[in-house]
Amino acid sequence: MKKILLYSVLVLLCSCSGVKRTQEALNTGNYDRAIQRAIDNIAENKNKKGNQPFIAMLEEAYKKNTERELQHIKFLKKDGNPANFEEIYTTYSRLRSIQQQIRPLLPLQLFDENRTAQFTFKDYDNNLLAAKDKLSVYLYDNAVSLLENAVYKADYRKAYQDLKYLEELNPNFKDAVQKMDIAYRKGIDYVMVEMNNRTNKVIPVRLEEELLNLNTFGLNDLWTEYHTNKITDQEYDYVMEVAFQDINISPEQINERQIIKEKQIKDGFKYARDQNGNVVKDSLGNKIKIDNFKTVKADFYQFTQFKSAQVTGVVSFTDLRKQQQINQYPLASEFVFEHVYANYDGDKRALDNDLISLLQLARVPFPSNEQMVYDAGEDLKNNLKNILKRQQFN
Repeated sequence: MKKILLYSVLVLLCSCSGVKRTQEALNTGNYDRAIQRAIDNIAENKNKKGNQPFIAMLEEAYKKNTERELQHIKFLKKDGNPANFEEIYTTYSRLRSIQQQIRPLLPLQLFDENRTAQFTFKDYDNNLLAAKDKLSVYLYDNAVSLLENAVYKADYRKAYQDLKYLEELNPNFKDAVQKMDIAYRKGIDYVMVEMNNRTNKVIPVRLEEELLNLNTFGLNDLWTEYHTNKITDQEYDYVMEVAFQDINISPEQINERQIIKEKQIKDGFKYARDQNGNVVKDSLGNKIKIDNFKTVKADFYQFTQFKSAQVTGVVSFTDLRKQQQINQYPLASEFVFEHVYANYDGDKRALDNDLISLLQLARVPFPSNEQMVYDAGEDLKNNLKNILKRQQFN
C-alpha cells in the first residue's frame, strides 16, 4: 500500500512539474516548446483529467504562435529582401507541421468549461509552394552568381551548399546538379603528398606504401583531396611533405643479471622421541611425525635482449599559391624490442614460481634493422593520421 501511495505521489509531482514548465514556456513566448510539451502529454491520453491543463495551454500557445508567425511572414514580405525567402518558407513549414501534429488529437475536450478546444487551421500548401519556388530561384541565381564571380574557393563552396540545399528542396531544378558538380570540383583543396628520406638509413618500402596510403586513415574531408601520385594537368593548392630526418637504431644488447636464491624445503620426516629415545605417541596411540627440512640453493641467471629504434621527422604544409609554408608538425616514434629468458645452476627447488616460468623461454633472434624501423612506423601512422585531422586549409 505504501509503495502504491509513493508511486502516486511521484506521478502527481512529475505531472505538476510538466504543467509548470509548459506554462513557463508559454509565458515567456517560447510557443514552439509549449506546444511540443503539451502535445507530448496529451498524446498519451487526451481524456486523462491530469492532462486538462495541457489542452488549455495548447489552445492558447497555438493561437499566439500562429498570430506571431503570420505577422513575421508579413514583415519579411514587406521588407522585400530576397534573402528572406528561406525564412518565409521555413516559417510556413513550421505552421503546417504544427497543424499536422495537432489534427490527429482532435477533438480535445475542456471538461471544466464544458466546451471543445478551438483550433483554426489554414491550408498553407499554396503559400508553401509559392515560397519554395521563390526560394529555389533565389538559391539558383545566387549560386550562379557565385560561380561566375568566384575569387576564393570559399565562394565555390558557398555555391555548392546553396545548390545542394536547392536539390534537396526542389530536385532537378534546371541544371542545378551539373552546376553543383562544377562548384564542388572547384572548391576542393588539392594536396600533393611527397615523402623524403633525409637520413642515411633505408626506409622499408612497405612502410612508405602504408604511410602514403591515405585512404586507410579514414579521412572524410569533403573539401580536401590528397594525391600521392601527381595527376597531369591538375593544379595543386598545397604540398604536404613527410620528411624523415633521423633514424637511430641501438646495438643489439644482452644484459645478464644473477640472482642467488636459497630456500628451506621439506625433506622427509622423523619420529618424535623423548629424552630416553622412545618414540612419542599422541593420545590415540599414533606415532608423532616431525618434518625434516634442508636448505637448497640455486644461482639464477636472467638475460634481457634489448634493441630500440627511434624515427624522427617533420610534416610540413606549403601553400603553392603564396609559395610559403603554412604549418609544420613534428613526427616521432620509438619501438623497443625486449625479450627475457633465463637458466640456472643448482637446485631448481630453490626458485620461485615466477622465476621458473622464465626458464621455459630461450634466446630469440633479434629483429632486423628494417623490421625495427617498420615497427616504429606503426606509431608514425597514428601520428600522421592525427596531424591530417588537425590540419585545416583555408
